[in-house]
Amino acid sequence: MNTILTGRENEISTLKKALASTEAEMISVIGRRRVGKTFLIHSVYEKEIAFEISGLQYANRTDQLRNFQQQLRIAFPTIPGRSLPKDWLDAFFQLTEALDATDDGKKKRVIFFDEVPWLATHRGKFLMGLSYFWNSWAVRRNVVVVICGSAASWMIKKILRDKGGLHNRVTRRIRLQPFNLANTRAYLKARHINLNQRQLLLLYMAMGGIPHYLKEIEPGESAAQAIDRICFSEDGLLRDEFSALYPALFDQSESHVKVIRALSKTQQGYDRQQLIEVTRMADGGYLSRVLEELTESGFISIYPIYGKKKKGLRYRLTDQYSSFYLRFIEPNTYGGSGSFMALGQTPAYKSWCGYAFETVCLQHIPQLKNALKIGGIFVQPSTFYQVGNKENPGAQIDLLLDRNDGVINLVEIKFHDGPLRLNKAIITGLTKKQLVFQTAVKARKQLSWVVIAADGAVASPDSLGIVNHYFSSDILFQED
Repeated sequence: MNTILTGRENEISTLKKALASTEAEMISVIGRRRVGKTFLIHSVYEKEIAFEISGLQYANRTDQLRNFQQQLRIAFPTIPGRSLPKDWLDAFFQLTEALDATDDGKKKRVIFFDEVPWLATHRGKFLMGLSYFWNSWAVRRNVVVVICGSAASWMIKKILRDKGGLHNRVTRRIRLQPFNLANTRAYLKARHINLNQRQLLLLYMAMGGIPHYLKEIEPGESAAQAIDRICFSEDGLLRDEFSALYPALFDQSESHVKVIRALSKTQQGYDRQQLIEVTRMADGGYLSRVLEELTESGFISIYPIYGKKKKGLRYRLTDQYSSFYLRFIEPNTYGGSGSFMALGQTPAYKSWCGYAFETVCLQHIPQLKNALKIGGIFVQPSTFYQVGNKENPGAQIDLLLDRNDGVINLVEIKFHDGPLRLNKAIITGLTKKQLVFQTAVKARKQLSWVVIAADGAVASPDSLGIVNHYFSSDILFQED
């Protein structure tokens, strides 16, 4: 079954505009492993790519240059064979000569460098060669140079923020994100997989919106069947994907995995000091780099704690697959097929679903804003968390939307089988949370409760005047 390009309208438009422009263009494409970067470029530029090379993981400079030599032969078969380049500068000399020799002047050509962080080996001077290629040749030609990489932090530091020859040379930027729920539904539908929203939500909570993962789902499967086969069977793609995921992106990935493992064990997330205590990593620049790299690559997210300016940032694991893997796949490595059919009925899984659904909601704030009809209002998302003690009760509010129209939406998120009735116990809990919040931050804005329940919520006499908006997961499937 051929994969169909869906859900990438803005990115497609950016690529086509670069192709149609009358100037040389350099495009950076950043996105985590398996998110579909290479497929996007091939789908849009298939007929225009004159040369492409993808870096080899764990290869040294000599091996990367041998790979370059082979790709040059494939791209330009009519040009006599070239010797192995002495270095990257020599490699780019050979490339420019081949491109000039085959230029018919009829159309704009694309030169595609994939997995650039792997090409740029330590002391390999690939970036020096790339800088020469752009500044001395490409900038005066009718070309599009695409630079692609999965290591987001590396791409930002070495390409986008470069202070040398590549400084301000990137003309267009693409940050390829995982599919949201609407894109996921469209992608699967294009593959003739029609699932209702509950089934799609269960899949999304386990593997996120990564196209390469979603491609494994087969028509006719339920969410439980797909998760069981893909994540627990001996040949399942996601059974051991975790072990390759982080080393492919980060040097010294053991530290990154240590942070991910720590965050997988908390529903509230950790602030920096808590992470230091749990991971036993030293405070300093190295920890900052690890956290930045995980954030830039989309594995963790930072949420401010309302009312706390100092130490008010909380880190949370927001990569669905990593969370699901550490909670269920890894502890059941040898369970084999059928494992999830049993795990899916356990209290542990149902409890985890609450956390996973909350994460999904946090990733779909634009959809929530549209449902509240505040899409045009500036909103600062945050969370609230106060540890209780003898003097003050504790409280946690899943999400706050601090609006510049004088309102703060307090959002309660529930994953529940069937519609959630907003009974007296629930409303009493919300009222207590609001009182703790009001006392702690002395907010002057209007406070308004919003409830998001997976299967919707049902008002009751107790909720009148307390909960002003209640939604089902339907709102999360809307386009941005």
